Amino acid sequence: MEASGRTALFACIALFILTAEVNSELIHITSLVHHGIEGKSLLLPVETHFQMDEAEIQGTWSHTGPSGTRTTLVTFTKDSIITDMMYDDHLLFKTPNISLKIQKLNQDDEGDYHLQLNIKFHNMTGVVIKEAETVSVTVDVPVSTPAIVKSPSYTVVEDKGNVTWTCYVETGTRVGFQWLRNNVPLVSSDRHRFSQDNATLVISPVRKEDMGEYRCVASNQVSQRHSRTMDLNVYYGPYNLAVNSGQGLRTGEVFTINPGELVFFDCQADSNPPNSYVWIFKSHNATQVITEGPRLEVRSYRLAQAEEYLCRAFNNVTQKEDEAQFTLVVASLGTGQEKHTHESSSASSLAIITVCSLFVIGCMLLVFLKRSCHPKKVLMSIYNRPLTEQKRPHRSGHEDATEDFGIYEFVSIPGKMESTQASCRSLAHLESIQDMHTTIYDVIRHVPETPTHSLLK
Repeated sequence: MEASGRTALFACIALFILTAEVNSELIHITSLVHHGIEGKSLLLPVETHFQMDEAEIQGTWSHTGPSGTRTTLVTFTKDSIITDMMYDDHLLFKTPNISLKIQKLNQDDEGDYHLQLNIKFHNMTGVVIKEAETVSVTVDVPVSTPAIVKSPSYTVVEDKGNVTWTCYVETGTRVGFQWLRNNVPLVSSDRHRFSQDNATLVISPVRKEDMGEYRCVASNQVSQRHSRTMDLNVYYGPYNLAVNSGQGLRTGEVFTINPGELVFFDCQADSNPPNSYVWIFKSHNATQVITEGPRLEVRSYRLAQAEEYLCRAFNNVTQKEDEAQFTLVVASLGTGQEKHTHESSSASSLAIITVCSLFVIGCMLLVFLKRSCHPKKVLMSIYNRPLTEQKRPHRSGHEDATEDFGIYEFVSIPGKMESTQASCRSLAHLESIQDMHTTIYDVIRHVPETPTHSLLK
């Protein structure tokens, strides 16, 4: 008896576990929230994960409206469908698909839709599995193209005026708004305040950085539209006043120019509307208005003169002004530079001349060596001379010398140069060709004539 009770208990536990596993996979709804468009149809799809021919089903679709009232829409089995007569033309339900389709949505169709399903499998006698799912449905009207209004419509002055932007649509439900400046979303700050639905934007006070193109984006769950852009113009300035010149030398707020040089100075500042400019000359704590306009023309004839000038910018609308002061010094510019340039040019010229000279000398030496006879041959001819001839006195100014020494000049004479005789013969004719070489030394010029004449024969 106890064994039978334990078996039944184990069977119930196993059936419970199996039922839990089956329940988690029998039906599935992909999305629990659906956003519908008024006047369009909406399908609430349901996926079944079991075979309809292996079970009997019984279920209902019901609707709970915003008021909290729950209404049964459809009651169905595998073989029959009973639809509430009030929704007969409004709902579409067919088996074996247990999905529900709502046709021509209206605002009354909003709310929660409940699916309750009982499943009884043929192979599980006496076991009924219950499934339940809830789907939320919203019904919206698409938004129309939004329009924006700026107040005031005229241009305001920086730090003195406020601007209010308003965005509205003619049609649309549950509309949300977003503001963009130059296609960048705006967020709330000390100077930017939004209404609860963001339909209104207040900028207080307005500043230069608020300038740009504004637009509004209206959207809900089923649509999104952009308004046209509208510009916001702001009077501001002057800002970043500066004096510049493309001539002379600038060091900080000091401009140095050459004597007599014509120099142009430009005064510029960021301002809306454009500034009016006045140029003032300062001398000995006194000021003098020179000219008006953004450009100043100065020509100085006095050397080493320092003059102080001032550019004043004034915005007639904002009633703000700014000043930029600078000093003008007249001095000769480029002296050191010109000297350095001259020295560099001279050094370069000298280097070029030196290189060219060395090249010419080298070429002359090559030609000279090429035209001269080989020194070895001449030395051999001197070595082969008789000893008495080698040791004879010289008339070269060194008569007390016991050996031949001095400077030898070797002249190549056209003819047979293959033998030592050609070298000796060339030595015999040195006097006849001294016109060719103006410097002929005695030791070369007074060679004994007898051997030479025998060689020439």
